[in-house]
Amino acid sequence: MVHSVLKASRFFCPPREALGLTSAISGRVCYSAFSSMKETNFSIVDSSSNTVAPTREPCITDTLSVNVNGTTSSMSVQCTPEIEKKFVHHVYDAIAPHFSSTRFAKWPKVAAFLSSLPLGSLVLDAGCGNGKYLGLNHDCFFIGCDISSSLIKICSDRGHEVLVADAVNLPYRTGFGDAAISIAVLHHLSTENRRRRAIEELVRVVKKGGLVLITVWAVEQEDRMLITKWTPLNEKYVDEWVGPGSPRVRTPSSVSLESIPESEESRSREHMNVCNEPNVSRDLDEENNIKNQQEYFVPWHLPYHRAEISGASADALAAGLAIKDDKKGAVVYNRYYHVFSEGELERLTTGINNARIVDQFFDKSNWCVILEKTL
Repeated sequence: MVHSVLKASRFFCPPREALGLTSAISGRVCYSAFSSMKETNFSIVDSSSNTVAPTREPCITDTLSVNVNGTTSSMSVQCTPEIEKKFVHHVYDAIAPHFSSTRFAKWPKVAAFLSSLPLGSLVLDAGCGNGKYLGLNHDCFFIGCDISSSLIKICSDRGHEVLVADAVNLPYRTGFGDAAISIAVLHHLSTENRRRRAIEELVRVVKKGGLVLITVWAVEQEDRMLITKWTPLNEKYVDEWVGPGSPRVRTPSSVSLESIPESEESRSREHMNVCNEPNVSRDLDEENNIKNQQEYFVPWHLPYHRAEISGASADALAAGLAIKDDKKGAVVYNRYYHVFSEGELERLTTGINNARIVDQFFDKSNWCVILEKTL
């Protein structure tokens, strides 16, 4: 433990007072300016109420620039697209407690990766959610970050070292960590440039020889009926994207799609009503659409008894960002996903000159890669 604490000093910031900044630490959530920290905007902790007060979304110019080492510069990270603000950030803030209650089982492959790390390793979980992987290996020191201040509050209450940060602009020193993980995060980023930049950031923050594990949802779902129940994005949402690398316009399926309830165990065990379609040719058309479709809304059903009467759910309903489903007794939120096709995750990493793929595999309907930093 002493060794881990000493290694942690590599990323901890100097006193905020010394930097001319006001203290913003409450519990174990640190919203500090690290030494050599990249410019970003986070939420700030209100120490009087121990709650997190959101600030505006981070925004960086959309000009494309490529460094000599093959990585895209910060100028290529666009302002956060509206589709991510509305259908990722706001949704997870609203559903955080219920979402957290369903996220407790550890994936064996992720657990095996973390358990294999050397004694005293410093590990970053970027997009840590409710923190279920933080502290999994008691011989390592863990820190986490997530864009959702509500999920970070849950992590903080559990005693984890966490902060609010954007996956495309991590506020950590270059080369500070021994390993990093990004579990089910990149598929919430709506452009190829943002997804690639998030990978570059994970590689940047680990030292030479450090390992990075990334997992994303696959379009090749083991349960093929599951994906037919997601809602493909149609043309009206294309305006929500900005800059190069935007998804192509997709033609929505002609088949009526229903929402999918999330189970308490895993989405693979979800119970749903199967849409009966007697027309065989339409079935074939639907299968072809699925193969070409990668942008989806995946619903989250927040039970009425878990939804706040005058809180985030009420605001979302008023703004048209959620709907009521009285039959299921839930407020339904749509979450944006870009599901990855076979080989897509590997292709995103090929332009990163200071990393190489040491393993790649398909697990539980997810594409996964392990990268090693080489420079």
